[in-house]
Amino acid sequence: MPERQSPLEPDYHPGSHGNFEHGVDVILSETRPGSILQLAAWPGEEKRLIEIIRKVTGLTLPDGAGGVNSGARAAFGFAPGKFTVVDEAEGLAAPFAGVITPAIGTLTDLSHGRTAIRIAGPKAEWVMAKFFAIDFALPAFPLGAGRSTNHHDIFAQIQRTGADQFDIYVFRSFARSFWKALCHASEEVGYEVQ
Repeated sequence: MPERQSPLEPDYHPGSHGNFEHGVDVILSETRPGSILQLAAWPGEEKRLIEIIRKVTGLTLPDGAGGVNSGARAAFGFAPGKFTVVDEAEGLAAPFAGVITPAIGTLTDLSHGRTAIRIAGPKAEWVMAKFFAIDFALPAFPLGAGRSTNHHDIFAQIQRTGADQFDIYVFRSFARSFWKALCHASEEVGYEVQ
C-alpha cells in the first residue's frame, strides 16, 4: 500500500527558522500515525467503552475525559463519552469494529481525514496560547489529557504528550493552513522543523 502523501509537504521545510540565533525554543513535526479513531459512547455506556479501549489497546483511561499515552498508542477523552484513539500502526479500527456494538456506541476511522502535528519545546505552551483560549499550564492540562477546540474555523483536538509537548489533530483539508500559521507564530522564539 503506498504511503499517504502529507498535505504539509509543499510547506514542510526541515531546519531552523525564525529568531533562532540564541537557539530554538519550539520544535515542529508531523507525526503521521497509521490509525486515528474517534469512538463515541451512547449515554450510560461510557464505562463500557472505556473498558473496550483498555482491552483493545492496553491503555487504561481514567473515568471522564482523561487520557494516556504509551508512545506508540494514545487515547484521550475530548468530550463527554467521546474519545480519540491513535496508534502508529494502521488497522486499529478492525479490532474495535468487532467489539463496539450499536448498543454501546460508534466507531469512526479518521486516519485519512486528519493530520497530526507535534509541537514541543520550552515555548510550546506559549505558542499554543496564541491560538487557543485554553490554560496550557501543566496543572490545568495534565500529561495525557486531551481537549477539543477551534482556531478560527479550524477544529483541533489536542493531547499533551509530554511536559512541554502537544500533539494536535486537525482536518487534513485545513492542515497546511494551520501548519503555516503555527510556523509563523513560532518565528518569534525560533523553531526547528524535524
